[in-house]
Amino acid sequence: MQTGMYPTTTGCYRNGIPLPRDAKTLGHYFKEAGYQTGYIGKWHLAGREPVPPELRGGYDFWLAANALEHSSEPYDTIVYDNDNKPVKLPGYRVDALTDAAIDYIDRHQHHPFFLFISYLEPHHQNRTDDFPAPDGYRERYTSRWIPPDLMALEGSAHRHLGGYYGMVKRLDEALGRLLDALKSLRLTDNTIVFFTSDHGCHFKTRNEEYKRSCHESSIRIPAAACGPGFNGGGQIHELVSLIDFPPTLLDAAGIPVPERMQGRSMLPLIRREAVAWPQEVFIQISESQVGRAIRTRKWKYGVTSPGRPESRTDFGTLDGTADEYVEEYLYDLEADPYELRNLAGYESHRRVADRLKQRLVERMVQAGEPAPRILDAPPKPAGQLRVTEEEEWL
Repeated sequence: MQTGMYPTTTGCYRNGIPLPRDAKTLGHYFKEAGYQTGYIGKWHLAGREPVPPELRGGYDFWLAANALEHSSEPYDTIVYDNDNKPVKLPGYRVDALTDAAIDYIDRHQHHPFFLFISYLEPHHQNRTDDFPAPDGYRERYTSRWIPPDLMALEGSAHRHLGGYYGMVKRLDEALGRLLDALKSLRLTDNTIVFFTSDHGCHFKTRNEEYKRSCHESSIRIPAAACGPGFNGGGQIHELVSLIDFPPTLLDAAGIPVPERMQGRSMLPLIRREAVAWPQEVFIQISESQVGRAIRTRKWKYGVTSPGRPESRTDFGTLDGTADEYVEEYLYDLEADPYELRNLAGYESHRRVADRLKQRLVERMVQAGEPAPRILDAPPKPAGQLRVTEEEEWL
C-alpha cells in the first residue's frame, strides 16, 4: 500500500522488518508533486516504537504509532508526534484518530494535501484477544448473521463477531464524519477519498490466528472511492489487488506512475475503457506460513511450502520465498463461494490444477520470485465430480 511493490520485492514480507530507507512511498511521490503529506494511525513498517523520522516513509506530518494495538487501548489512544513525544487523543480510538484527521484537513484546506489515515479497528486487541467495540455497540450485533464459512468451521466467530461488527459500524460512522468535514469545507469537488483494508478476518477458522490465509475471508476486502474521476457510481467487477491501489492514486492525481511499481492504475477500468486486464490476482503470504495462491473469477488455487506449519509464532525463522511448494487447496468459487470443499487432488480437477499451477508460477516469476517446484496434492478419486473444458479456463 505504500510502495506499490510486492512484499518480497521490498523485503518487508513479515512483521518486524523495517521498510528499506531507500524505498519510496506514496508520501514521497505526493510530496515531490507539491502536496503536503500526513500520516495518522498505525504504521507497522519500522520495527520499533516510537518511529524515528528516517523510517516514516517521507511523510511531513506524523501522528502515529508503529504498532497501535500495543501503544494504545480502545479508550486510551497513544500516538507519537513529529518530535516523537507521546500524545494522548481523547475518545474511542476510531473517533480519536478521526478527530485528528479532521483537524489536519481543516488546517491544510488551502493547500493540496495527501493524508493517509490508518485505523486499527476492526483489528483485535492483542493483549486481551478481543474485539472491543465502543460501549453499547457489541450488544447491537451479538447473535446476528454469521457467514456460512464461519458457521461451518471451528473458530472464534460466535464469541467475537458482535464486537467485530460493532467496530465496523463505528468505522462506518467515522467515514461519514470525514465526508461531512470535506463537504462543510467545500473540498468535496477536488478531494479523492479512497477507503480500503489490508486484510479480512477468518476468526481462527483457517489457522490458529485471524488472518494470514489465502482464503476469501482473509483476502477479499472492501475498496471504495469517491471524488474527481470516481463519481460515475456503480461497481467494477474486474479482479484487482492491493498492489494496484498506489498507482491508481498517483494516476488520479496526475502524478506519473513509477516504473518500479508492480501494479497498474485502475482508472481505465473506472472509465469503462476497453483495456487488457489480468484475469487473476496473485497472493503472497510469508508470515506464519510461506504460501502463494492465484484467484480467478471461478477458481482459487493455493500452495504452501512443505514442512512449514500453518501457524507459528517464531516468524523470524521464515524466509520470504521457497524453492518448493505443495498444493494445499483448490476451490470452485462459483459452486463453493465459502470455500468449504477442497478439490485439490481430485482426478476430475487435475487439468484445472495444472493450468492454475502454470499461471501461478508465471505470476510468481513476474513478481520477481524464483520459479518454484510445486508438488501435486495426494490424488483422490473423482467420485461424482465433473468439470467441463470451458470451466477449466474460467
